[in-house]
Amino acid sequence: MTGFVLGRTPTREGSMGMLDEARAGNDLYATFDTTQGQIVVKLFAKDAPKTVSSFVGLATGELPFQDPKTGEKTQRPYYDGIIFHRVIPGFMIQGGDPTGTGRGGPGFNVDDEYQSGRTFDKVGLLATANIGRPNTNGSQFFITTSKPTYLNNKHTIFGEVLSGYDVVEKIAGVPRDGDDRPRQPVVINKLTISTTQP
Repeated sequence: MTGFVLGRTPTREGSMGMLDEARAGNDLYATFDTTQGQIVVKLFAKDAPKTVSSFVGLATGELPFQDPKTGEKTQRPYYDGIIFHRVIPGFMIQGGDPTGTGRGGPGFNVDDEYQSGRTFDKVGLLATANIGRPNTNGSQFFITTSKPTYLNNKHTIFGEVLSGYDVVEKIAGVPRDGDDRPRQPVVINKLTISTTQP
């Protein structure tokens, strides 16, 4: 299954859900409350509308996904309780896989979005992880601790760390095994989306 269904997100009367805010291209912020501290990211909804809409919809539970354990469609906050399964000092930290293996996802793909011209020219960028082929973005993401320009036009950049970059570096530096997996789980306790910067 590719993409996701567009439509108005059910919310209380007169209000927009965060998914609708993303689809409208409004400014949004993602707050990662992790076991190592808090990271606040500004999302690039205008530059990567499909990617941000998918990320926000999964984070808030407004977008259905395929449960990796049951195979059933479900709706709940997707990222809460998920680990950073891959960390490489001087490169990036990666999360967003509900199986924690690096092979899991939401049961759908989101197309690449490179039209903004954004490049990996600074640290602290939030980007999609994929399987090395075009348009295979799902729920996995990474945050850079380097400037990997060789990844330009291979991974959609959809946000930038505003605060908590020290936490990103701390996560990147935790003890890890030979597969770059943290020896002690680094967990996203809660991922919150907001219209105002925390």
